[in-house]
Amino acid sequence: MGYPMARNLHQAGLLAAVWNRTPAKAARLAQDTGCRAAATPAELAQQCDVVVLCVSADQDMLDLVQMLAPHLAANAIVIDCSTVSAQTAQAAAQTLAARQCAFLDCPVSGGTEGAQQGTLSIMCGGDPAVFERARPVLEAMGRRVLYMGPSGSGQATKAVNQIMVAGINQAVSEALAFAQACGLPLDRVIEATSGGAAASWFLVHRGPNMQRGEFPLGFKVGLHDKDLEIVQRMAAEYNAQLPVVEMTRLHYRRLLAVGQDNEDISSLFRLKQALFAPDRQT
Repeated sequence: MGYPMARNLHQAGLLAAVWNRTPAKAARLAQDTGCRAAATPAELAQQCDVVVLCVSADQDMLDLVQMLAPHLAANAIVIDCSTVSAQTAQAAAQTLAARQCAFLDCPVSGGTEGAQQGTLSIMCGGDPAVFERARPVLEAMGRRVLYMGPSGSGQATKAVNQIMVAGINQAVSEALAFAQACGLPLDRVIEATSGGAAASWFLVHRGPNMQRGEFPLGFKVGLHDKDLEIVQRMAAEYNAQLPVVEMTRLHYRRLLAVGQDNEDISSLFRLKQALFAPDRQT
């Protein structure tokens, strides 16, 4: 996600420098765009008044904020596009506020395609005045950029999104496996259902992959499982259990157990097909 997002910042004339935990990746992007490849997060902080982060886990983000904070100029903005918990976002905001810097939690949705095309949906939490200052940066990466409320609100909205994604993945993969078992032509099933009440982005963009039995990466199984674990922790604060989330994580663990953590989440279709296997018939 980070690489195409950075390229869109470059195309908007906003990319000054890049850093990556894998130096070769930063060097390649710097060569492609003509920007500087910073050797450390501290060096990056010294060169930028807005820093955009996109990492995989809560602690990774907090560690980066700790490395950036002492070297940022006053009134600098850190925009985090990772998916972490609302509490983690609030902790990062407090760390940066102590340095007179601002933080926005701005998780994204739209998959690899959205990152490449600059059409991501971006859900933003933080100070509304800071959000307005950062809007040109956000709009270089996304088509739908919405302010959701104070710090943590962007991540809470992303948690809502990930619950919906889990349910849609379950419904589409199960329905298409049923259609296949009934001997229906999946291409025409997708065309018919995508024009009615069952229509969804996932059906249109991932249904054809299921039909072909191919699952090119858009959103990793392992990452969605991590996001749903965050959702469960947030729901536990309300003493709530989320059946769709629990079922999806159970299914993902089966995929992870056979080494499919780096495949797209639409590979859930394989488990749904198995429901109709001949040896299960009575």
